[in-house]
Amino acid sequence: MTQFSQEQFAAAQKNHVDAFFGLANKVFDGVEKLTALNLQAAKSIIAETQETTEQALSGRDPQDLLKLQNSLTQPTAEKTRAYSRHAYEILTATHAEFVKFAETQFAEYSRNAQTFLDSLAKNAPAGSESAVALLKSTITAAFTAYDTANKATQQVVEIAESNFDAATAAASKATKDNAAHASRATAKAA
Repeated sequence: MTQFSQEQFAAAQKNHVDAFFGLANKVFDGVEKLTALNLQAAKSIIAETQETTEQALSGRDPQDLLKLQNSLTQPTAEKTRAYSRHAYEILTATHAEFVKFAETQFAEYSRNAQTFLDSLAKNAPAGSESAVALLKSTITAAFTAYDTANKATQQVVEIAESNFDAATAAASKATKDNAAHASRATAKAA
């Protein structure tokens, strides 16, 4: 191995180690954010449960309990949707970091492959033009396949986000409709 090759190898290893730890830090950032969200949600649930329990125990008759139940339905659903949305945003941001990293690595790999192919074409022995051309076309096909898969993945993510938004909107409407119906039923029962 020549000195140049050893330097290239060392630089490549350093890049791989840096990339690994960079991704590991991104994962831990995402986990840290999800943990903070979950702790916040747990604290909120405990406080709200205590308050609701106190209200339920202070009720005089079943109508008070029914009114309390109806008053909690919509806020609980809204909080659940907000939690889901926040968790989804954390996961999406972490995923975006991974995609960004993969695209950067692929671009670097593409440049290195092109440099290698150019060097190979210049230094190839006479008569090996067809083998070099075959190698170039194979690498070009691989890059095209990656690009196609990447675009398809982006479309799937966009569709998933759209479906999540639609489901959230539908759940919000259903909760509001149920809360309104329950309020009317409570009013009739009173």
